[in-house]
Amino acid sequence: MDLYYMVLLFIIGFVGSFLSGMLGIGGAIVKYPMLLMIPPLFGFQALTAHEVSGISALDVLFVSIAGVLTFRKGGYLNKSLITVMGLFVLIGTLIGSLESEHLTETQVNTVYGILALLAAIMMFIPKKQIDLDNVTYNKPLAAILAFFIGIGSGIVGAGGGFLLIPSMLLILHIPTRITIASSLAITFISSLAGSFGKIVTGQVEYLPAIIVIIAGMIAAPLGAKISQKMNTKTLQGILAILILGTAVKIWIDIL
Repeated sequence: MDLYYMVLLFIIGFVGSFLSGMLGIGGAIVKYPMLLMIPPLFGFQALTAHEVSGISALDVLFVSIAGVLTFRKGGYLNKSLITVMGLFVLIGTLIGSLESEHLTETQVNTVYGILALLAAIMMFIPKKQIDLDNVTYNKPLAAILAFFIGIGSGIVGAGGGFLLIPSMLLILHIPTRITIASSLAITFISSLAGSFGKIVTGQVEYLPAIIVIIAGMIAAPLGAKISQKMNTKTLQGILAILILGTAVKIWIDIL
């Protein structure tokens, strides 16, 4: 592999993982389009949608656990939420990742575009500020949301954090900091199934994945530490703009 290509992959992995650690997402919302679109701009061979989804799945697995380890001492990990949503996102992601090999490149990108657009819409809807000491939620609804998010996430190799977060904030009314921390744990569970599905169906390019993962393991904890010092509204605003921009770009390419 060309040295410059390796450096480019490292930069993509670092930037995407820094944002993922800071915003509580697995990073696929950023790295999926970056891995798909940036290498050709520098004259390198483009990765296919299936290859990108495979790299993303493995990357999210390592990056999300790094973020969880950073948040574990902050008291923001909600065990009930992680258990309920983690179980059903695991099932959904396994189904999506195994079935994704039967989809075309355009279909995989379309699923990503739909997920990103839904997430962007939900992030721009005003949300109530919930007391950290008063966390209650509808468990059946949480399970249903996690299952369907898992299916879509499994297809594109994402952990689902970019859709879990607005769902938890807007629909389940979970406080922002608990949402960010707990979504990383749920994303990790999702990525276990996603990685398994992508590996057994032969959709992973291991060398690019290793480079992106190494960059992510360095950058994600840095982003998570910074997030603990930032205003929650600022975090939500950054995430909303990030998701919307990605969704627009993907749909422009599809259409």
